[in-house]
Amino acid sequence: MNIAFDKFLDKLVPAVVQDSKTSKVLMLGYMNKEAFEQTCSSGKVTFYSRSKSRLWTKGEDSGNFLKLVSYALDCDGDALLIKAAPTGPVCHTGSDTCWNELNVHEGFLGYLESVIEERKSAGDENSYVKSLFEKGINKIAQKVGEEAVELVIEAKDNNKDKFLNEGADLLFHYLLLLNSKGHTLDEVIEVLKTRHQK
Repeated sequence: MNIAFDKFLDKLVPAVVQDSKTSKVLMLGYMNKEAFEQTCSSGKVTFYSRSKSRLWTKGEDSGNFLKLVSYALDCDGDALLIKAAPTGPVCHTGSDTCWNELNVHEGFLGYLESVIEERKSAGDENSYVKSLFEKGINKIAQKVGEEAVELVIEAKDNNKDKFLNEGADLLFHYLLLLNSKGHTLDEVIEVLKTRHQK
């Protein structure tokens, strides 16, 4: 990977950090060659702090590290996209992102998929998700069918709350079905994108 550190006088490139599970944008930092190399070798996202004039590993004081998952370079070679797994709040304010106006719904379905993945094999015997997976794909598919019928019934009435709740139930159980078949919502979105381009 040829990162154009020499393109700028300070030899720093911007590095946007994104949550690897939810795709939420977490923060922006700057990396020089040494910070990038330390990020790769340590597995913890490290920046060059312009205010401290030294390498700075996110979480070195708070313990809320960003664990490196992957990285990509933009088309000009002068900006990085870092995908990371946060171990706690990212912002010094205690928030999970440094952006104040970020849409709170962004990436929630991806997060929900990760929760489903965790709970299907968790030790909690009271987990609804785990109980459905233990009953098998036929039961999960049956639940999707039941929720779809209930949504159609509510669509014929004018109760907003019931309609939205049945829609949420259907979407949740559809995510369970996708997981049980080894697929993700992103794959469905790609199909929709392909159709949209035709």
